[in-house]
Amino acid sequence: MRLRLPTALLLIGLLATLIGCYSGGSPTRIGSNAPDFTVQDSDHKVTLSQFRGQVVVLNFWGSFCPPCVEETPSLISMQDRLKRKGVVVLGVSIDDNDAAYHKFLKDYKLNIITVRDGAQKSSALYGTFGWPETYVIDRNGVIRRKFIGAVDWNSQEITDYLSKL
Repeated sequence: MRLRLPTALLLIGLLATLIGCYSGGSPTRIGSNAPDFTVQDSDHKVTLSQFRGQVVVLNFWGSFCPPCVEETPSLISMQDRLKRKGVVVLGVSIDDNDAAYHKFLKDYKLNIITVRDGAQKSSALYGTFGWPETYVIDRNGVIRRKFIGAVDWNSQEITDYLSKL
């Protein structure tokens, strides 16, 4: 079978595009040390490395983000169930509006550790561009998994996974 030049060029372009989008079986940061950061907001100061020795569920979110709102109750519930196993949720809000951030904390009764990084410096370290994005970091500070989008943090698979880290 012989392809005409325009068809062949179109196919080559399509393949190049698909290959460019594919990054392999796992995100490039999986298995590497989690970039450390410190965020100071109007309430408190948080440094990622202060949680070394615990399993950290690092969740980048925004109060304006429907999928973030959707997964919030399961994050809270998961932390309540697994905190005695050394699992901690660290929520980093990318809200630039302090009032909206505080309203969200109050409305959803967030009892997880949260900090507001309106400048999005910490999420930039991770290459995060969509919300929510969540990284699971093991007790030694190594990134083990990445989730993009809302997750049911109460699923048996996730509970088992986090419990074994």
